[in-house]
Amino acid sequence: MVFIRHFTDNDADTLRTNQFPDMTNEDILNLIHDWNSFSYQGKYFEMFAVLYGETIVGSASLYQHSQSVASLGVEIYESFRRSGFAYEAILLLLDHAKQLGYKIIQDQVRTDNKASILLHEKLFFETDHYIYRNKKDQPCYLFLKAL
Repeated sequence: MVFIRHFTDNDADTLRTNQFPDMTNEDILNLIHDWNSFSYQGKYFEMFAVLYGETIVGSASLYQHSQSVASLGVEIYESFRRSGFAYEAILLLLDHAKQLGYKIIQDQVRTDNKASILLHEKLFFETDHYIYRNKKDQPCYLFLKAL
């Protein structure tokens, strides 16, 4: 079973090792402090460490799009993938989003990310399989889930 918590300064080495190898310790500490402000580009935002026991196995985020719509994201570090951690983390994020009053989760998934597509389908997200290009010009599907 996994749980989520906010990142702390003590997590900087784990973040550098698993997610941001090109960043300095100071840059990672600044990033953690930014995350813990609960705001990004004027919108509500939370970033979490995903833990299995005492071990950080990934990160997860919740981002506000509007008063009733948010998106979530989960990244499980490569050595911990295929263990069900992303599934459990998303369930925790869905519950958290519902408690915060969101009504809809909207996620974009790259069309070549078969694992994420299957995960969203397993969690009963819906998509019409319309392909659009995201900000990085990658083809994506939009997945929606009512809370």
